[in-house]
Amino acid sequence: MLSLIFACGLRRSEVLDLKLTDVQSDRGVLFVAHSKGDKARVVPLSQKLLIQLREYDLDYRPRVFLFEGQGGGKYAPKSLQLVFQKALEEAGICKPATLHWLRHSYATHLLESGTDIRYIQELLGHSSNRTTEIYTHVSNRELKKIRSPSDNL
Repeated sequence: MLSLIFACGLRRSEVLDLKLTDVQSDRGVLFVAHSKGDKARVVPLSQKLLIQLREYDLDYRPRVFLFEGQGGGKYAPKSLQLVFQKALEEAGICKPATLHWLRHSYATHLLESGTDIRYIQELLGHSSNRTTEIYTHVSNRELKKIRSPSDNL
């Protein structure tokens, strides 16, 4: 679940709402049907993550939802938060963190690797580019690459 949130820039509710049929491995995409504002979107699905999802499917055999609770049905948001907290502890991360930071990291990495902000807006499901623009001041790596014209004098 955590890998999927980070690798696809999903919100907590989006990952919990995913159904088995939303993983379109033949196309290499994930269909996010229940996005904020009921705006569906399609996001790329990495081959590494697809392999993880296949292994997960073999181990847990979900029936309807991609991630199901012990008694079936949707996985609980509180349980996902506990999984995240445990992962933080195991990684030795003591700083306070939220699941949403994984989504922010996805957007920031895309921006730093040169992805156009309009594509990032689409991938995140933002209706306004202003929402996506918060990532432009988060990323400083590209700013450091810019040379002042006075350096060429």
